[in-house]
Amino acid sequence: MDFDVNTAILGIAAFLFIVALIVLTVWAFKAIFGQGEAGITKKGRERRLSVVETAQVDPNRKLCLVRRDDVEHLLIIGGPVDLVVETGIKGRPAPLQPPHGDVVIAKTTPRPAPKMSQP
Repeated sequence: MDFDVNTAILGIAAFLFIVALIVLTVWAFKAIFGQGEAGITKKGRERRLSVVETAQVDPNRKLCLVRRDDVEHLLIIGGPVDLVVETGIKGRPAPLQPPHGDVVIAKTTPRPAPKMSQP
């Protein structure tokens, strides 16, 4: 059995080409169907983190309302120190319902204004 160098080099090149194709395919699959930019979300899953609202406090700082799993947190960011202002805010409050039929709101007559003495 003779050892042919050209055949060996061609075999190694073909093997490296196949490995490169597999790596490229895996990379493309992860880029399309994998994690998002910051690893926050995966395709097909519900997003857990979102910025609800921001407001500029001064040229350097922002007030941010961030929601995670239906709980909101109020943050001040951008200054020398980031600060959590309030945490554990429960979503939006439920709208007020009208009072029940048996609730009676008392009507009163206005009181007269107090008399102020002039000096």
